Amino acid sequence: MPTTLRPLALALLASAGLSGAALAQKSAADSIAEYRAMLADGNPAELFEAKGEDLWSQARGPKNASLQKCDLGLGPGVVKGAWVQLPRWFADTGKVQDLESRLLSCMQTLQGLDAAEIAKTPFGKGEMNNLEALAAWISAESKGHKFQLPQSHPQEKRMYDMGKRAFHYRAGPMDFACATCHGQTDIRIRLQDLPDLRSNPGDGIGFAAWPAYRVSSGQMWSMQHRLNDCYRQQRFPYPGYASDVTIALGVYMGVNAQGAVAAAPAIKR
Repeated sequence: MPTTLRPLALALLASAGLSGAALAQKSAADSIAEYRAMLADGNPAELFEAKGEDLWSQARGPKNASLQKCDLGLGPGVVKGAWVQLPRWFADTGKVQDLESRLLSCMQTLQGLDAAEIAKTPFGKGEMNNLEALAAWISAESKGHKFQLPQSHPQEKRMYDMGKRAFHYRAGPMDFACATCHGQTDIRIRLQDLPDLRSNPGDGIGFAAWPAYRVSSGQMWSMQHRLNDCYRQQRFPYPGYASDVTIALGVYMGVNAQGAVAAAPAIKR
């Protein structure tokens, strides 16, 4: 705004009951909303969904088998509605598993692929890229469903408590925790809103929208990828892929998202 016009503009804003700071904040929020709306029209995540659907039925690995008998919690081969009930307890592995760790188990058991080796693969490469695509399609099959993670098994409750502790655990050179950025309402970093992930509606905006396509990186990110990057930003060591702490965080956020409508795969900046 030219210097000569600024006093007049501020006077007009004041007469309308708006400060310059309030207008700037409103404009920034409106601009971000418009930007996201434009990006959502033709979300590149749809390409990953198509790839994931093909991978699900494609015979692969040493056993030359598909994933169509994979049990995601609602019975072998049932995909629709499964995403909004994960992570959950699985009797066959004796573990609480999220979508990515469950897919690793199915890829090893049904297809003969090496789950440990896949877990070591860098994000966006090889089988890890395939996992992201599978996560995109499976989550899309539950779009519009409400989150209802089970908490009836003792291990599910234990993982929720572990996730809560991990969420609030402060450490590292910056003395950060997940709660530092996502443990209060109405805050943002630069132009990015930071949802409160302790309850709804924040968890419906945050947890319920991943996997998502990241415009800034040009990649599809699953929740495991998102959490890994969160630890990077906190200056923590990278957690192991599908480790207990990341799954526990998924349980904590997923239970907190109870009743929120699944929006994944979404599009993020």
